[in-house]
Amino acid sequence: MYSVAEIFGIKVFNDAVMKQRLPKETYRALVAAMGIGKRLDIVVANVVANAMKDWAIEQGATHFTHWFQPMTGITAEKHDSFISPTEGGNVIMEFSGKELIQGEPDASSFPSGGLRATFEARGYTAWDPTSYAFIKDGVLCIPTAFCSYGGEALDKKTPLLRSMEAINKQTLRVLRLFGHTDVAAVKTTVGPEQEYFLIPREMYDRRKDLIYTGRTLFGAKPPKGQELEDHYFGVIKPRVAAFMKDIDQELWQLGILAKTEHNEAAPAQHELAPIFTTTNIASDHNQLTMEIMQRTARKHDLVCLLHEKPFAGVNGSGKHNNWSISTDTGVNLLNPGETPAENAQFLLFLAAVIKAVDEYQDLLRISVASAGNDHRLGASEAPPAIVSMFLGDELNEILDSIKNDRAYSAGEKQLLKVGVHVLPRFPKDTTDRNRTSPFAFTGNKFEFRMLGSSASVADANTVLNTAVADVLRQFADELEGAQDFEASLHDLIRRTIREHDRIIFNGNGYDDAWTKEAEARGLLNLRTTPDCLPHLLAEKNIALYTRHKVFSETELHARYEIMQENYRKVVRIEALTMIDMARKDILPAVSRYGASLASAVEAKQKIGVNAAYEQETAAQVSELTGEMYRRVLHLESEMQQLESITDSTEQSLFYKDHILTAMADLRRAGDQLESLTAADFWPFPTYGELLFGVR
Repeated sequence: MYSVAEIFGIKVFNDAVMKQRLPKETYRALVAAMGIGKRLDIVVANVVANAMKDWAIEQGATHFTHWFQPMTGITAEKHDSFISPTEGGNVIMEFSGKELIQGEPDASSFPSGGLRATFEARGYTAWDPTSYAFIKDGVLCIPTAFCSYGGEALDKKTPLLRSMEAINKQTLRVLRLFGHTDVAAVKTTVGPEQEYFLIPREMYDRRKDLIYTGRTLFGAKPPKGQELEDHYFGVIKPRVAAFMKDIDQELWQLGILAKTEHNEAAPAQHELAPIFTTTNIASDHNQLTMEIMQRTARKHDLVCLLHEKPFAGVNGSGKHNNWSISTDTGVNLLNPGETPAENAQFLLFLAAVIKAVDEYQDLLRISVASAGNDHRLGASEAPPAIVSMFLGDELNEILDSIKNDRAYSAGEKQLLKVGVHVLPRFPKDTTDRNRTSPFAFTGNKFEFRMLGSSASVADANTVLNTAVADVLRQFADELEGAQDFEASLHDLIRRTIREHDRIIFNGNGYDDAWTKEAEARGLLNLRTTPDCLPHLLAEKNIALYTRHKVFSETELHARYEIMQENYRKVVRIEALTMIDMARKDILPAVSRYGASLASAVEAKQKIGVNAAYEQETAAQVSELTGEMYRRVLHLESEMQQLESITDSTEQSLFYKDHILTAMADLRRAGDQLESLTAADFWPFPTYGELLFGVR
């Protein structure tokens, strides 16, 4: 039996290892680079690289890799050995500071959105010293950013690091106004909750749709789904518990703070939640978590599904992004304080988030956009596509009192003036959690609940960091020139709340009335990926990103093209998979079943036995088989029409409006056939077998 304390972080070149293995001056220089972004000297890098290599070899590593996160949404790595030839045909193990700091992988096949042609293959990986190196599968993995020969970001980490620098810079300006000269750095922190499904591997292997697309494209509703709510927080099955135990051990060895695990609402659905950590490290850790979950599942003859909606009719899987801002002195800036000054500071940062979410609701929606998440948003406990904020009744009433200059009802009947009065104490969760809210305040953090389960958290947090940084920039510009700081602060908070309270909504996001109310408020309802992507190139959004040097305009256009292309490719693969399953598996199977029914009718009629069941079922199967075949032909026809559309945006819209509609019609016919066809004839494992197959 292992001790958690003994194994935690043993595969990580973490602070304790560095302190032990590096000379004091080298260690101090590296800590400065990690903490406040100082540039690392090559001499220091050489010492770090040698110590890192020796430690990795002791751990059994023979290779190293620059581990990065290209625009594919998953991680990438190219392995190089430590060996270097010597005289006499021998080798020594070497690793230089140059190799540590920068790599040069072939970049030609990664998505670039037109940033470079295929023949321009050169790309560079640059070490991110703020995220610890680690050992995975016997390879030293060095977290890196990935950029083109011209310096354009080709990954998800580079913009995230830029956004973290932007919010650090602007938050420090605001904190200086409150007298916090001791704060040297500010970082956003994230705790991403990860939902997933576990199904038997032998059943997965018999489903082309799951293999090719990650979700079921056909599947009739089983007799039992999640109606009884008996899976949620229920007793974890032994096979799943064994999987979770192995996951914990691997994650803990990598220094990942896996904390909570439980059954989720849908059958076969589960969740893992970590403790908060710095945003770029949390992003790295979540990518590792998804990879390890999928790999570990196979060791248990299971498959881990990370698609946002692998099964129709039950909950989809999301990733709740718990986001906050903290100083290097240990202060959470979204935590209400003990004094009037602390509460004034809290209200200013709260107002900044409110304004940022309102002004950049389109970017937040884009940050979670994908073909998979389009199926999930707005149903089965996933928030709607309309971005809004939930603050809870008490905090909402406090803001109303400030906005309207009226007495706050709790405690004494007096006007609440920012910087003068202490806010009433209220616990982290002052009301019941609003599971329909996309962006909910939960005491000292915001829970952004729109992310899909397979998404990189880097995208959403890049938007949050940059948007809030921009509002803090505006606040600092105004307050730095104020003659009466307290009065100006009060007016700024009150004005911000008045101008942006349309984004605050504490009601039921699933109610049809909210859609109408949101429209009346002027909020965006961007239901699908093609609906929201054009907003990425809006003038205000280009100005935001370029102002803070998070994206250049060229990089934004590239990301627009990459997201459009990814959407089209995903839906195309799904459509072709449906056609393949229908033509090669379902139609032949139901045809055989229909023939067997016809034979049974003939045999019974010969001996004068009633064949009502066989006759009626055969007629229904025959009719639906014809219907399904017509739907296949229609989908194929629609796919052919795409060939005449050359504009990428128009293609995406055609996929949304025509291809997905044709797919839904085909599925409807297929699912009806499944409900009629004898189990021996149906070619795929059913929903019941998939959702309840792990025992």
